[in-house]
Amino acid sequence: MQPVVIDDGRTVYVAETDGDIGSKGPFLIAYESRNRESRYGWFCTNCETVDTAMDSMGRIQCNQCGNLRKPTEWDAAHE
Repeated sequence: MQPVVIDDGRTVYVAETDGDIGSKGPFLIAYESRNRESRYGWFCTNCETVDTAMDSMGRIQCNQCGNLRKPTEWDAAHE
């Protein structure tokens, strides 16, 4: 687990092997502690931020660089 200090001064712990592929780089899971008890969110490896958002279909987007993971659920009604 890699400790990363985020914008508000707190430290999150990034799991270097747990994540998913993005269009510009992987998204890794960030936790509030080393023991992985509480998940913080997603860490964008392209611009090294946790400023990310996930929608109800599982799409992850970095609000800083636009890195994007495609939705994990897809329905033609959502087009």
